[in-house]
Amino acid sequence: MRALYDVPAPAKLNLFLHITGQRSDGYHLLQSVFMLIDWCDTLHFDLRSDGRITREDLATPLPPDDLTLRAAHALQAAAGGSLGAHIGVHKRVPAQAGMGGGSSDAATALLALNRLWGLNLPRTQLETIGLQLGADVPFFLRGRNAWVEGIGDIIRPLELEQELPRSRFAVVKPEAGLDTKSIFSHQALKRDSACATISGFAAAHYQFGKNDLQPVAQALCPEIEQALQWLESKGLKSRMTGSGSAVFAPMPHAVDLQDAPSAWQVRSCENLAVHPLEGWAAD
Repeated sequence: MRALYDVPAPAKLNLFLHITGQRSDGYHLLQSVFMLIDWCDTLHFDLRSDGRITREDLATPLPPDDLTLRAAHALQAAAGGSLGAHIGVHKRVPAQAGMGGGSSDAATALLALNRLWGLNLPRTQLETIGLQLGADVPFFLRGRNAWVEGIGDIIRPLELEQELPRSRFAVVKPEAGLDTKSIFSHQALKRDSACATISGFAAAHYQFGKNDLQPVAQALCPEIEQALQWLESKGLKSRMTGSGSAVFAPMPHAVDLQDAPSAWQVRSCENLAVHPLEGWAAD
């Protein structure tokens, strides 16, 4: 195998996000449901025999040492391989949105290079590598919508009545972004939400819970409030995903999204039952 082209890296939405405490080491304890959507980056991989790992930005310029490159180097080091790769990244998922774009790119790089380099490492080993890159990477490697808790390290796939009905969502990324650290370090952040149950979530799905980060995020980034109000004006019930600044709303009926401010990124997205690369690494 010399190349892998058009390899997808889907974004995610946090259907709710509760902060239930904070550990002595500063890490926050959370509960959330992560849902895959069809807003995707696309990556291309060409084999290099000289061991070098290079990247080409095919759309939005990325930082010099982004998660895609870091994932490739981490996998190469862990496997002790001599092969390299040239990686093309067509970035569509916006940064600083709370949609997991960088983590998804890293997971896709691990899965694709594991195959391109013929390493055949099991998914559990890829997860160990991925966790060193970011807390969300193992979720994308597992490839299923999931109940997530702890510090993001406890991941349970949604099954049977917990599974998400197929739906469409309006997803809006305002021009401004948000730094995750600025939210989690804020004194006003609510850190004592009661623990939820997965059965409680399954009874309500898209109407369940709230995002505890949203009040602080709205104070730090007024555009979030504007985006929420714009969706509400369409008759939609909206909330923020992750640590923002993207917001979303289920669309039970067709909605015209064409009149959004030109600087915003707005899409009608569908949820995914499984990651497009499910099965690329053995359990």
